[in-house]
Amino acid sequence: MNLRQVFVSVLLFGVAGLLLFMYLQAWIEEHHTESGKKLQQETINQDFTLQPLGMPRKAVWRRSAPVGLSNHGMAVSSSRPWRGRADPLAVVAASSGSRLPEQQKTSESPLSWFRGVYLPPALHPLNKTFVKGGEWQDTGSTQEKRRAFLQDFCRKYNSRKKLQTHLVHLVSRIYVEDRHKVLYCEVPKAGCSNWKRVLMVLSGLTASANNISHDDVHYGKHLRKLDSYDLKGIYTRLNMYTKFIFVRDPMERLVSAFRDKFEHPNSYYHPVFGKAIIKKYRQNADEEALKTGSGVKFKEFIQYLLDSRRPIGMDIHWEQVSKLCYPCLINYDFIGKFETLEEDANYFLQLVGAPANLKFPKFKDRHSSDERTSTEVVRQYLKELSKEERQLTYDFYYLDYLMFNYTSLLV
Repeated sequence: MNLRQVFVSVLLFGVAGLLLFMYLQAWIEEHHTESGKKLQQETINQDFTLQPLGMPRKAVWRRSAPVGLSNHGMAVSSSRPWRGRADPLAVVAASSGSRLPEQQKTSESPLSWFRGVYLPPALHPLNKTFVKGGEWQDTGSTQEKRRAFLQDFCRKYNSRKKLQTHLVHLVSRIYVEDRHKVLYCEVPKAGCSNWKRVLMVLSGLTASANNISHDDVHYGKHLRKLDSYDLKGIYTRLNMYTKFIFVRDPMERLVSAFRDKFEHPNSYYHPVFGKAIIKKYRQNADEEALKTGSGVKFKEFIQYLLDSRRPIGMDIHWEQVSKLCYPCLINYDFIGKFETLEEDANYFLQLVGAPANLKFPKFKDRHSSDERTSTEVVRQYLKELSKEERQLTYDFYYLDYLMFNYTSLLV
């Protein structure tokens, strides 16, 4: 065999090896795609069938009603376009095209991530078996109106676009209480500390909500979150348990969070958020402020909030409820409001059959001497902002305003 023949043999061998490599690569990619499709089946899909794994698709509509709900048939209503007002997407887009510097504008409209949601199952009527006395009639009527309003909102903003969001992410803020079969989505600055105390009492961890410290509530890890269960456990509880949420006027909640985290000594929010905010948004900041992060002004905080290139990420205390609890993806059975907190909470406790002596706590365990963040207090803080900044802040929480039927102070 001469040199030429050796060269041709080696070349043919190399080509054969290359073809074999390409075939194996295609085979691996094909199997990887199939695995990806299986993983997608574990996500929230377009028809919101949150059935346990292995459960036939049709069976989900015949499941037992959650605790606090009666056994009535369920049906998915068809979508209808929003009528009687401009498309909020267009409204938000118009407002966002303001004269503020580019870094102070939000990167996307508050509704853009939400487009693509499919209507969840129709609501069950509340089961009022455990409710004693006639004084809850008005509260019950208000609750039905809130549920219907949110359901109607989700229907009107329905679209045909498919939204793929992993279930574990959707339920990451939801706490589980298995004894009374309830799921609570935590919304900070809307009574969440006392709700966690109540859940600890319901679960039998303590006899009274009045003796639990703030740190024990938030850092004691006594309560289990829904995302700590396997997928079957998550699906089962979403389908079988009573899901509830408490919300608050978005601007009140925002100001309350600012006062709590930046107007009082705080070993986390000052060095982590405060330093970054002061460094970027305060001109000629002194060394002490840059070193400690203390003394953030409300205007600076709003500049950070509206900045599409924030120097530090978002936080649950001022994140939109629509992105904390996903009210159009998870069909909440009870919607309470901070403005009627005590009344709504005690009504809910009766609905789920809580002990008769358990009442929702009234106390404020942090900064108890401070005036509560009321509408008038919010107005004082808003005076620090320009008209443009106030409008953009409202736009930031626009979806929360719509979902829960709140009226802006700007009106």
